[in-house]
Amino acid sequence: MTTNEPSRPLDARMLRALAHPLRMRMLELLQADGPATATGLGKRVGESSGTTSWHLRLLAEVGLVEEDSERGTKRERWWKPAQKSTRMRVVDFMGDPDLAAPLDTYLRSVIEHRYEAEARFVSELPRWIDRWHDKAVFNDMRLSLTPEEAAAMSAEVDAVLHRYRRDARPGDDSVIAHWSAFPRRARPEESD
Repeated sequence: MTTNEPSRPLDARMLRALAHPLRMRMLELLQADGPATATGLGKRVGESSGTTSWHLRLLAEVGLVEEDSERGTKRERWWKPAQKSTRMRVVDFMGDPDLAAPLDTYLRSVIEHRYEAEARFVSELPRWIDRWHDKAVFNDMRLSLTPEEAAAMSAEVDAVLHRYRRDARPGDDSVIAHWSAFPRRARPEESD
């Protein structure tokens, strides 16, 4: 598989591999910023090259990263993501009790990474204000939908996002688009 593959669904082995915040962060960095060495990733995540090298090999075993054969030497291995992004359907993993803990860890890490990305933007706001002062958006909307309507809406949003996916061009900024649609109990203090 090459990074020409835009997205790949997670399977159970991949989920188990990503049920570690450091591996998730490393994959995120490779997908966002391109190929890197274990040493380079180690500096960015605050770990030794031995630690990052070990985690990269685990990610490679499940097909999430691969060696970048166009870079490096025998002493210096470069790694790249095997796809530009991953996707998952929670329902695919809910029936397996052995995946309950990895699924919980993975989903909580996704939420933490989203928060960190948005918090980083807010802390760097002075850097972006000239170009992005009226462009960055943080929406939070409450809707009343059936599960089928929520699924249809999510499919439409995904289609819009995919229309805008392309290779970077001069003048582009790397933009993060988060999308979630999930139910909430209106009055948790009341029983169902």
